[in-house]
Amino acid sequence: MIKELFTTNVGRFKLVADLEGISFLVLLLIAMPLKYVWGQPWLVQNIGMVHGLLFILYILGIFQNREELGWDGKKSALAAFLSVVPFGTFYVTRKMIPVVRSPKV
Repeated sequence: MIKELFTTNVGRFKLVADLEGISFLVLLLIAMPLKYVWGQPWLVQNIGMVHGLLFILYILGIFQNREELGWDGKKSALAAFLSVVPFGTFYVTRKMIPVVRSPKV
């Protein structure tokens, strides 16, 4: 299962989606309060850059994997929309991507 996260396109997409979701939550729940309540912008600057890169990789991953996942334009648009909803990318990885079990030898 862990090996699939690094060896398949869909696995890498799931990994990026989860990391993007985590970075979004850290940005919203930790970094932004630090900036706007306590005047500490350093975390927004750093996490914001990482989150931006992961967001771009996530959107590219939708286009790269939509055929393999069997997503039409509507499902792809939903996956893209869910990237701006807190916990949305976790929904994508848990509910929209089918679990593929490798056969036991």
